[in-house]
Amino acid sequence: MKEITVLSGKGGTGKTTITAALASLSKNAVLCDNDVDAADLHLILKPTVIQQEIYLGAWEASIHQDSCSNCQICMDYCRFEAIDINEEGFPQVNSFKCEGCRLCERVCPENAIDSKQSTNNKWFISETRFGDMVHAQMGPGEENSGKLVSTVRTKSREIAREKGLDYIINDGPPGVGCSAISSISGVDLVVLVTEPTLSGLSDAKRLIRLAQSFNIPVVGVLNKADINKEVANQIIGYFTSENIPVLAQIPFNKDIVEAMILGKTVVEYDKHSFVSSEIMKVWKYIEDFKTERKNDYRSLASKAAL
Repeated sequence: MKEITVLSGKGGTGKTTITAALASLSKNAVLCDNDVDAADLHLILKPTVIQQEIYLGAWEASIHQDSCSNCQICMDYCRFEAIDINEEGFPQVNSFKCEGCRLCERVCPENAIDSKQSTNNKWFISETRFGDMVHAQMGPGEENSGKLVSTVRTKSREIAREKGLDYIINDGPPGVGCSAISSISGVDLVVLVTEPTLSGLSDAKRLIRLAQSFNIPVVGVLNKADINKEVANQIIGYFTSENIPVLAQIPFNKDIVEAMILGKTVVEYDKHSFVSSEIMKVWKYIEDFKTERKNDYRSLASKAAL
């Protein structure tokens, strides 16, 4: 089983477009949307939800006034200034400031404070026209996106093993934060999608360093390759210097926009187009790719994501 994560340094580079196109070329894969903060793979794949689960999020404290002696010790200990005095003159927790550390709960002499985990986050198992899909939805302002990514990835691996599937295709989040780290821990290959801008080059360098720190092979896809040929050549030169193959150079093409409007992948829209042929090169590489990393490292990296 091969697990591939498609990444980009920022939103809007075409990462989900590439992921969806690869999904349309796969015959026996489970799809996993790791961009839990702003999931959008479902917009193209139109999944039918068959299982929905609540993911318990951050802790939030609350103060029970009927038990509170108004000693205000909780206010003294709260380093986030998340406890204010309400109109009745009693302490109350400001949910926008509370970081869920639960210190106030431990120092309260009256046991008047308790904490509950948020239930605003959900994860799903769905069916799509290309196979099973695991995805999630975080509530506004919620935390622990890295842990939620680990949850959906774990479930996707379970499905792949149960059904004997050959591939897991992860649509990763943009950037190099916690959720991006969780999306590449223990994978076999990172497909890095970038665009010919100076910020795109800078983002690509950071992602490459991140993947290299996990000893994960990287391949490149240069999207909108013709909008700035000078910077495109800089990016290709940098990838070459890092021994990273650029598998596809996709020009800016209105067919991609038309495909998105119709809810199709670009390969479904026109499998004979130049864009589709470039994406097919990426999929052919994935099919032929042989992982050489040791299983003990994969186990260590997977545990690090939890």
